Amino acid sequence: MLVNVSARVASRRILWQPGHVSARPRRIQTAAAFDVPREGIPPPLRGVKIVDLTRVLAGPTATMLLADLGADVIKVEESTRGDDTRTWSPPSAPKLEDAPAPHLPPESAYFLAANRNKRSITVNFKKPEGLEIVHKLIEQSDVLVENYISGKLATMGLGWEDCKKINPRLIYASITGYGQTGPYRTAAGYDVVIEGEAGLMHITGEPDGPPCKVGVAVTDIATGLYAHGAIMAALISRQQTGKGVWIDCNLFESQIAGLANIASNYLIAGKEAGRHGTSHPSIVPYQVFPCKDGFIMIGAGNDKQFKLLAEKILKRPELATDTKFSTNEARVTNRAEIVQIITDTHMQHNRDHWLKELSGLGVPHGPINNIKQTFEHPQAVARGVTVEVEHPRAGKIKMVAPAVTYNGKRMPVTRPPPYLSQHTEEVLGELGYDSERIAQLRKKGVI
Repeated sequence: MLVNVSARVASRRILWQPGHVSARPRRIQTAAAFDVPREGIPPPLRGVKIVDLTRVLAGPTATMLLADLGADVIKVEESTRGDDTRTWSPPSAPKLEDAPAPHLPPESAYFLAANRNKRSITVNFKKPEGLEIVHKLIEQSDVLVENYISGKLATMGLGWEDCKKINPRLIYASITGYGQTGPYRTAAGYDVVIEGEAGLMHITGEPDGPPCKVGVAVTDIATGLYAHGAIMAALISRQQTGKGVWIDCNLFESQIAGLANIASNYLIAGKEAGRHGTSHPSIVPYQVFPCKDGFIMIGAGNDKQFKLLAEKILKRPELATDTKFSTNEARVTNRAEIVQIITDTHMQHNRDHWLKELSGLGVPHGPINNIKQTFEHPQAVARGVTVEVEHPRAGKIKMVAPAVTYNGKRMPVTRPPPYLSQHTEEVLGELGYDSERIAQLRKKGVI
């Protein structure tokens, strides 16, 4: 179970003093200048067992982050197809000629992205024997995470009330589209629908174009991050109270929280938002500009930065003293004119020319990279943002590494994403099932 944290941590006063954060010129530094010790930390969730009843992205993201921290995450999947994303292909990883479970399709790239460090079992818990297996897991576990429609699991003997009777210390995390209460509580939640319904799509896209979805399922990912943090908080709460917690986490409220200053603009000043493309409603210039062969993002967020841009890049120092452009407020008013001036200048040369000119100048900027360029970025290479693991059905595969380092070291990927039912016999053995009983369950279609 969870290792106790000293009570002194909970009661300790944490003092914080705001410091001055300055914008520094964008320069490429040598790795040696910033070498840090790579000690890492022991997996903080080692000994924590998690029953993962989630599918697709929001829930699997949350449980993957917990697995990264050392939790034993047992992904309980539907007994024939598994997680929906297993069939979301192409692309898929190549399948080895001698791969185990040859009847299964290749491992989809989508599934591989959100399921590292987990174990997979398949259980039909609509059958009594399958429900018994899940109940036994719950009895031995610290956390259950599910993303079924509100109330669905309660009809199957796996609701919060059912599970807390089995294990009063259980953390039960529900991830839904709209939450456990309210008129939409039984509606299914889909990232792209919530993007539209909770304001994000309204503010995404060009001013004269239709609403656009974000290029990746950010609402799902944000919800997964919220759920991950909530589960960590609930584990600490359990240390203090000895009681389990029911967490109600949903896409709708996660996305509303993610509106940040846009939500505050409306709540404080009644200001409705609109679409601005890559530009900023209150800062100019702060957007993507085209070059001869690509695009570059420039964000001159204050008058000093604009002066540098005018003098060193545009070669028109008079713009910094022109009353139409000398202040940010004036530049916002005369947005179209100054944007056209910057665009005309940048169209004279290739992207790499402007990146070199802007380097070290003190004006925030960066290239618009495709995915290949992103992974070939010098910083991505230096930081080791990918990890290579050995998958039993696909051989060596590359994955995005965990994003956080602790004392200079990432948490390790100790398990590749599991193939469907890879650990069923292993986990059932841990629950006390012998090989004969496991064979019977398999014959009945329970596992």
